[in-house]
Amino acid sequence: MAHSIITSSLAPAPIGPYSQATMANGTLYVSGQIALDQESGNLVNDSIELETHQVMKNLQAILSEAGMGFEHVLKCSIFVKDLNNFGRINETYGSYFTSNPPARETVEVSRLPKDVNVEISCIAAK
Repeated sequence: MAHSIITSSLAPAPIGPYSQATMANGTLYVSGQIALDQESGNLVNDSIELETHQVMKNLQAILSEAGMGFEHVLKCSIFVKDLNNFGRINETYGSYFTSNPPARETVEVSRLPKDVNVEISCIAAK
């Protein structure tokens, strides 16, 4: 199956052997994003809300590079270090999906890259 690599200069470069996203047959698979600010190179982790906003901005940059937006997202996977933050993450995340939110799962994990509190990946299609 042919696929293409999607890369946005507005989102952080991968920190390992993976692509920001791949597109195959009109479906976009976006790698997990953390709250790394592309301009400064710093993690945005002053609060779980700001951290989640930065993650969503990184996803948005990649979606935009592929000619899509949050309205094209079919499914998200959310990985959190502490489910006690779920309500605050959920409120921030939800502000990006004003109607017809995608399918999703939220999983608590013991550790995430760069010791962040939240990582989100998504699948989108036109």
